[in-house]
Amino acid sequence: MASIPLRLFGICGSPRLQSTDSAVRKALEYAEETYSVETRYFSCHKKELNFCIHCDYCVRKKEGCVFKDDMEEVYSSLEWADALIMGTPVYQGTVSGQMKVVMDRCRALLAKNPHVLSQKVGAALAVGGDRMGGQEVALQTILEFYVINEVLPVGGGSFGANLGMTFWSKDMGASGVERDREGLRTLHKTVDRLVSVAQAIRRM
Repeated sequence: MASIPLRLFGICGSPRLQSTDSAVRKALEYAEETYSVETRYFSCHKKELNFCIHCDYCVRKKEGCVFKDDMEEVYSSLEWADALIMGTPVYQGTVSGQMKVVMDRCRALLAKNPHVLSQKVGAALAVGGDRMGGQEVALQTILEFYVINEVLPVGGGSFGANLGMTFWSKDMGASGVERDREGLRTLHKTVDRLVSVAQAIRRM
């Protein structure tokens, strides 16, 4: 009997289709080429994503968010997935506003079922225009989101990809990601680890 492909969901928290979009897509493509995976992709580009206003509708009603916008696609794919890749450009030394909105709005999903993301595995990706532009802080913000919401966070292991996938785009957009050989190495190491851990959990 053929094994069921691992379900991998990638989120790009950039408002543009440039370096972060390219990097997250590369991570999904590498996973598809190397492993038995099925992928989905969500880009924040031109999406309607309302801020969480802490109205507590989701907590009172336990039927989702008061806003019916493009987060509905995110919610369904988060439930579908076995493994997650959340990628962000570095804005002011941390995640983008769009990525923060996605994370904040997941409160509505967890309000319905606090354990909905349990047993899923997550990796983080960050792209900075500067070499030391805040990539590690951005990665830690995503990894903390995973910890809070019962997702098992993984990095790429010691010696170069400790917290996950990091790119230095030199503000050259997608071509900057293409030229960052070290960034691509962190991508391969982290995706390998992500898939390995997700497969191990599935076997449990």
